[in-house]
Amino acid sequence: MNLEFFREYCLSKKGVTESLPFGEGTLVFKVMDKVFALTGFDSQPLSFNIKCDPEKAIELREQHSCVLPGYHMNKKHWNTIIADGSVKDQLLQEWIDHSYNLVVKALTKAKKEELAAVE
Repeated sequence: MNLEFFREYCLSKKGVTESLPFGEGTLVFKVMDKVFALTGFDSQPLSFNIKCDPEKAIELREQHSCVLPGYHMNKKHWNTIIADGSVKDQLLQEWIDHSYNLVVKALTKAKKEELAAVE
């Protein structure tokens, strides 16, 4: 997975926006103004942070050398993924989906209704 594929995949999800709130070096993806993924522009190979259920986060770290505690994030709820080719892109996409779904699940009722209305 490269940066452009990661970016396009995140933006393909409903209600997602991208921004640079931490400066020009960090690209942040939000659903209804809540962060679910972020990455730097210059990481080689690509690395990105995604939200994760705490139990699953530990499990993934134990099973995959490319999954680390979230860099500069709450390590209980965030993982850093290094897209070094050791896992297939499909699995990386599943982890991104998990992050997106966790954030959507935690949205307020009003925000969920607003998201549902997005085309």
